[in-house]
Amino acid sequence: MIYFVEDDENIRELVVYTLSTVGLPAKGFSHPTLFWEALEEKLPTMVLLDIMLPEEDGLSILKKLRCDKKTAKLPVIILTAKADEYDKVKGFDLGADDYVPKPFGMMELVARIKAVLRRSEEASPKSDIFEIGALYVSPQKHKVKVNGERIELTYKEFEMLCYLLENRDMVLSRDQILNHIWGYSFDGESRTVDVHIRTLRQKLGVAGELITTVRGVGYKIGE
Repeated sequence: MIYFVEDDENIRELVVYTLSTVGLPAKGFSHPTLFWEALEEKLPTMVLLDIMLPEEDGLSILKKLRCDKKTAKLPVIILTAKADEYDKVKGFDLGADDYVPKPFGMMELVARIKAVLRRSEEASPKSDIFEIGALYVSPQKHKVKVNGERIELTYKEFEMLCYLLENRDMVLSRDQILNHIWGYSFDGESRTVDVHIRTLRQKLGVAGELITTVRGVGYKIGE
């Protein structure tokens, strides 16, 4: 079951109807309160969120979902008329799996939903703990420490760090990181990886030196 939070009745009914006809059962909610009540009763396979909503905005809902252990890994796609790059980047940093601007074609939306669900199903189990030098990472507890001191990372920074650790000593290209973490790749967006690597290194302090730039290729982590 896919949950769709959208206050526009026409859009909500069209999306729910289309998804149901292609074998993706969906349920719409006009207000966040109704969504939270349904979430208490049953977890969906995915959540579609509009940003501009009554009561609380979609990014606030996304942040709450990522902070709860029960919904931390729940696939979430942002659907919104807000095309501002800041909102897009903020949504990805909070843990959105994809971002679809309005107006959108229904078949494109269906394809992107299926792609996110597929990536979620194919995701390999993560190691319980990673330790390299001063760096300690627990994917299950979403905890990062450097020399015993807790480090706070955004959702995407944490996912990127875990991806590097899962492929320790292997060079990952910018395109590989984009596709795995953000699920999209097109010209001009490789800087997204560079910016996140830079802030990740800064937050990790001395442990940031473990992340190495391989000129012309990408990044790797290792002693």
